[in-house]
Amino acid sequence: MRTDTAPLHFYVTPPEPCPYLADRQMVSAFADPRAPMNAGLYGRLAQVGFRRSGRHVYRHQCPHCRACVPVRVPVEAFEPNRAQRRVWRRNTDLEMNCIKPAPREEHFELYRRYVNTRHPGGGMDDPSPTDYWRFIDSDWSDTDLVEFRLHGRLVCVVVCDRLPDGLSAVYTFFDPADAARSPGTHAILWQIAEARRLGLPYVYLGYWIAQSPKMAYKTAFRPVEGLRDGVWGVL
Repeated sequence: MRTDTAPLHFYVTPPEPCPYLADRQMVSAFADPRAPMNAGLYGRLAQVGFRRSGRHVYRHQCPHCRACVPVRVPVEAFEPNRAQRRVWRRNTDLEMNCIKPAPREEHFELYRRYVNTRHPGGGMDDPSPTDYWRFIDSDWSDTDLVEFRLHGRLVCVVVCDRLPDGLSAVYTFFDPADAARSPGTHAILWQIAEARRLGLPYVYLGYWIAQSPKMAYKTAFRPVEGLRDGVWGVL
């Protein structure tokens, strides 16, 4: 693939244990981090299954496995189900504030509580402020941090990239004490509503693996499209 001025090269990682499927190995292809990147080019890469982690753009490229399926929601066709409508009503008392990325102690403390509670032993727990910001920050993306607060208390933060054809849900973290509100579901519903308001056709949700119960929530946003063999189609 070419940028506006030069070819974009990709590098493949050595095989490593898959964090999703215990009996498999994972290989990822990374766009050259030294090459110029911007939201427009990243949008083109998202259309062929790439994601962002910090400033790095990658796609799983495992030689003998196609379990990771990039998924996105076509926002105009989306219809919330009964459970999703309940989640939306349950969170109408939250105040939303959209801000530009910057390191904030309050955000880090919420992120730390979230990963230590929800993902213990998963490699993301016990993060340092540097670990957190390296994961969130990118000097080239068009990113918003969306805060949800209850009477001033921070409940949830959504990391959301703006692409030419949609929004990309990078990551969401929330106070584990508010899990009954289903903040993760509410975050996706908000991004779908925001994409619709902006006239953007898609919300990209990252990878879905049928064998992973933790990823089952992504296919609850119907219809949802998956990228298989280079073609997007309804799952």
